[in-house]
Parts: sequence; C-alpha cells; structure tokens
Amino acid sequence: MWTRRRLIAGIGVGLCAAAVGLYAERARRWRAASADRAGNPVRPAGVPVGPFDASSTAEEVTRGVDLSGKTMLVTGVTSGIGLETMRVLALRGAHVIGTGRTLDRARAACASARGRTTPLMLELTDYSSVVACAEAVRALSLPIDVLVCNAGVMALQTHEQVDGVEKQFATNHLGHFLLVSHLIDRVNDATQGRVVVVSSLALQWAAPAGIEWDNLSGSRDYDPNRAYGQSKLANALFSLELSRRLSGTRATSNALHPGVVDTRLFRHMPRSLGGFRGAVSPPKRTVEQGAATSCYVATAPALVGVTGHFFADCNPVIPDRRAVDREAAARLWTVSEQLLKPYLRGRANS
Repeated sequence: MWTRRRLIAGIGVGLCAAAVGLYAERARRWRAASADRAGNPVRPAGVPVGPFDASSTAEEVTRGVDLSGKTMLVTGVTSGIGLETMRVLALRGAHVIGTGRTLDRARAACASARGRTTPLMLELTDYSSVVACAEAVRALSLPIDVLVCNAGVMALQTHEQVDGVEKQFATNHLGHFLLVSHLIDRVNDATQGRVVVVSSLALQWAAPAGIEWDNLSGSRDYDPNRAYGQSKLANALFSLELSRRLSGTRATSNALHPGVVDTRLFRHMPRSLGGFRGAVSPPKRTVEQGAATSCYVATAPALVGVTGHFFADCNPVIPDRRAVDREAAARLWTVSEQLLKPYLRGRANS
C-alpha cells in the first residue's frame, strides 16, 4: 500500500512538473512569436515602453512615485504577490484596502505592512461575501484610485463547482467581475482610476477555441490546467471589455502576467519536499519581482489614459489572439451578468 501511494504521489508530482514545464515552454514560444527578427518584443502601437523588465522589483518600479492621498484596493493580500503588492503600495503612501478570505488573515497581513491599511474579508466563491465587501468599501466614502484584482486559485486537482460553475472560473473571474461591478463608480470618482486585472500567460492553456461556453460547469472532460487557463483568459477578456465600457471616462482597465512565482497559488499542485521534481526547475522569479508588473500598471505616471492592454515584464505586449477577441469579450460580459444576476441587482452602476 505504501509503495502504491508513493507511486501515485510520484505521478502527481511528475504531472505538476510537466504542467510548469509546459507553461515555461509556451511562454518561451509566445515570446519568440511576439518578437521581431532582431529578437525584440513586438509592442502594441502607442503604448509607452518603460525601463523595467522581468528582473525589476515592485519597489524599483515605484521608486519616486508618491501615492499619498490615494486609496487602493488589493484582493488576496494574505500571501505571495498580493501581500507584496499591498506592502509596496502602502510604502509609497497609499491607503491600501487589503482583502483576505478571513478577516483574521486580512488583519494579520495588513498589520505587517508599513503605512495605512484597512483589512476586509472577501471570499470570491461566496457572492454574498463579495457584495458585503463592496458595501464595506463603499461605506468608507472614498474614491478608489486603483482596484487590483489579484486573488485567485490555480489547478484544482478535483472538479469543484460554485453555483454550477467550475470553481476556478467562478473564483478568478466571476468573483472579481462582481466586485468591480459594485465598485466601478468609485473608480470613476478618482482623478484617474485604474482597474488592474492579474491574468496570466497560462491563458494559453485554455481550449483552442477559447472560452468553452457550453462547458462552464467544467463537467465535461475536466482538466485542472485547461480550467485554470480558461479562468485567466476570462480575466484578460473581462479587462478588455471593461476598458471599452469605460471609454469616455478617466478610468482605465489593463490586464497583466505577473510571471511564474512559487507562492501559495501552487498549493493545489502535488509537490515534493524539495519543490518541483523532474526536469523542470522551480520557478525562478521572486515575489518582489512577481509583484512588479502589478505595481507598475497600478502606479506608473506614463500609463495615465492607457487602457485595454496586456502587460508582462512591466511592459505592454501582444498576448494570445484569444485574449484580444472583442466579440468573445462582449459575450463573456453578458454571460457573466446572467450568471450573477441575483447579486447585481441594485449595483452602483446599474
């Protein structure tokens, strides 16, 4: 029995390593396909290119930026990239509203940051909790200068659902869609409000045709990585459609890839005590580097008015074709509203 369990565990770790390896290989191919003949990345026209790259840290990209008087909301601040994002934004003077799945964990995380922070509970799989969190933010009667949709889950090994919808899609996309829907007027109230959506190049794991509209339940041929990829594709499409709907306002919406960082996001993947086994080395980017693109997109003065784009390594990039499908983005918005209809009644921008 012990040998059989060990064999099964070994297979799980191997699959984990294979998934990370596939991620790294597809990211490499994406960068190659998105580069010109000289090897330089192809950038979208008209979007400023900054001096930062994959090695830059969150502190480096915000150096000299004064966020005093600004209020920023970051979801999922209890560990990893979210915690570092909150820490650096607060360090630069922002009042950061940090959310966690429990109030105790949110309080502990906020207490660890130097500066002004406000902890709130947000459970993205509990839509009543999302609405309650939004109402608590609204009760502060403050404009939201930046709303960072950071929290999420990855590669759930068993098929789980939330109200009939596959859990990764429900958590990573629908929960944030609902939160933004209830707070977008507060973002519009800011001098130049920004919605920052943490997506991922893992969106390439989605089905070749994109969002599986007839399988949002995930019941057919469930695959942890494909489901995660679909949720990250949904993040990118949501940001794209939101930018269209914000047209004519001062607010912007952009999505990003933070890089592969070995944080609690990987907690559902089988592991060995030494990290990822096999031919694939553990992810090399640090948490400080992983939070850099989020902080850059949230604060860079050069990005005032820049909207509807995708960023990686602190610079604009042209993502997978499925992530810039405006028809799919509009359809996703409509489907999301239908799925969340009971929780969208009376929202601020209805």
